[in-house]
Amino acid sequence: MKRLIFSIIVAILSLASSSAEATRVKDLAQVKGVRENPLIGYGLVVGLSGTGDSRRTLFTQQSLSNLLRRLGVNVDPSRLSVRNTAAVMVTAEIPPFSDSGDSVDVVVSALGDARSLASGTLLMTPLKGADGEVYAVAQGQLVVGGFEVDAPFASVRKNFPTAARIPGGGTVERQVPASFIDDGKIQLTLREADFTTADRVVQAVNASFGEGVAVAASPGQITVSLPEAFAQNAVGFLGRLEILDVEADIKARVVFNERSGTVVVGGNVTLGPAAVAHGNLNVTVLTQFGVSQPAPFARRGDTVVVPNTTLTVDEGEGTLQAIPNATSVEELVQALNALGASPRDLIAILEALRKAGALQAELEIL
Repeated sequence: MKRLIFSIIVAILSLASSSAEATRVKDLAQVKGVRENPLIGYGLVVGLSGTGDSRRTLFTQQSLSNLLRRLGVNVDPSRLSVRNTAAVMVTAEIPPFSDSGDSVDVVVSALGDARSLASGTLLMTPLKGADGEVYAVAQGQLVVGGFEVDAPFASVRKNFPTAARIPGGGTVERQVPASFIDDGKIQLTLREADFTTADRVVQAVNASFGEGVAVAASPGQITVSLPEAFAQNAVGFLGRLEILDVEADIKARVVFNERSGTVVVGGNVTLGPAAVAHGNLNVTVLTQFGVSQPAPFARRGDTVVVPNTTLTVDEGEGTLQAIPNATSVEELVQALNALGASPRDLIAILEALRKAGALQAELEIL
């Protein structure tokens, strides 16, 4: 299994490192002012089958009482049973340039101690932006991607039934102001700031629209002036600019997740000459239970179970293995694979190689 994982990494990264393909500008950068805006709201989900909030969730009782009061029904909150109701937080993201009447997806998450939102319906909930203004309204039937079944002394649960979605459950009520042109200039923000990539983007834009149209103010910011030919067609200009091909410069980087043991090696990673000692330490704890009985005709003593624990420590032989100068990702992975290291072992090995100056890459821990 371990060699299969390494083979997959070698196959994928060899293709990535063998040919550097051009990337569109729209995949490398985003236009300043064109972004999604988060929305949030507080609402109630009804129609649950006894899996809603309990009486300990006081705000659910208060919210339900206030809702009924606005509908002309006065009920004491302390006398309400809210097992079929759940207080929820509703979140959504409104896309840029959304107009009144457009639909957006919403996410509903339980706020109290509800066990499941399955079969629930979200009541009309205003969604507000960071400025406190209402930009959308959410309502509809919940789609839950999990379930929970309880029985005496047993329960079965899959995924998280306390979170749900409503596809198209939000309706935009007002447009979010968005402007991507300031005094005839457009700001491009690179998703990953890099001097080389920024310079290549500037060269590609100037080669297509004229010298001096694009200027890199920093490794992450590029200022583009709107050409006179597109003075009345800024959208058409951006449409042509975004499809320009640029060869992005990717940093040599190794990313690993210590919790899951996942290791991803970038295509530009190289390894200088080094020697690595790799050993295994196996600790085995075996417990056997025996029965101790009192002597025959003894007046005192009880039959007891006595554990007998054996501890064995086996330290594998540590080998000092030389790694040649690797100039490609494939050679790097093959060299590390020769050590017989698992992905978790690679984390410690790569850290040590970088400290020794043999690994020419940036390590990133997730």
